[in-house]
Amino acid sequence: MEKLPKIGLPILILIVLTIVFISKSTVTIGSGEAGVLYKTFGGGVVTDEPPLGEGFHLVLPWDKVIVYEVRQQEVFEKMQVLSSNGLEIKLDASAWFQPQYEKLGLLHQEKGENYVQRILLPTIRSAARSVVGRYTPEQLYSSKRDVIQKEIYEETKKIVGNQYVQLNEVLVRDVTLPPTIKEAIERKLKQEQESLEYEFKLTKAQKEAERQKIDAEGKAVANQILSASLTDKILKEKGIQATLELAKSSNSKVVIVGSGKDGMPLILGNQ
Repeated sequence: MEKLPKIGLPILILIVLTIVFISKSTVTIGSGEAGVLYKTFGGGVVTDEPPLGEGFHLVLPWDKVIVYEVRQQEVFEKMQVLSSNGLEIKLDASAWFQPQYEKLGLLHQEKGENYVQRILLPTIRSAARSVVGRYTPEQLYSSKRDVIQKEIYEETKKIVGNQYVQLNEVLVRDVTLPPTIKEAIERKLKQEQESLEYEFKLTKAQKEAERQKIDAEGKAVANQILSASLTDKILKEKGIQATLELAKSSNSKVVIVGSGKDGMPLILGNQ
């Protein structure tokens, strides 16, 4: 250091201070992130301006930038809740969420960086307990999975929406019942299915019997009408018409008029 010119030491100090100043005064925001600016001598967290977006930013060295992920995220939660009749149900769910971008400063100021543990997860648990408590285990196991998923989403969104969190979806991934209850429900569902199949076969057989009855009655009525309409004169007339048609045929035959039953022509052919 003694060999450095007298003017060299101040310049070296200035360069070092400049490097430190620049390193403390720049921040780079990554993709899918945003920064909340904290002004040490300017009122703390900036809430009346949009957060710092992606890219390079210059800030005063005594200020800070708190970086948040603002793209959609997913959180998982396993819960034990009670059904309407007091049975314990295990529920696996997940939520898709992201902070409200324009209110990121307020989120940081009022909730902090661990807002998921402070706000989102407790709200999901509370909504799940409230919703599942309205249904029986049988409803949860069979037909109400989509319904409770939608209701948990709506109740959670209504609360966290006022806490600067945007909830996009709640997914109920698994509902686990006590083994004995599950087996009883499965037996009941199987019996109901067998009963429905039996009723279907019985109804089908009844409809087939009715169809055959109607068909037989229709044929009987048709035969009665036909029998009533076939008088002796009509039969003779039909016979004469048939004889005339046969007489026109090129096949060899002998027609003996009046030799048949009831005076009808008798036809003798070569067969």
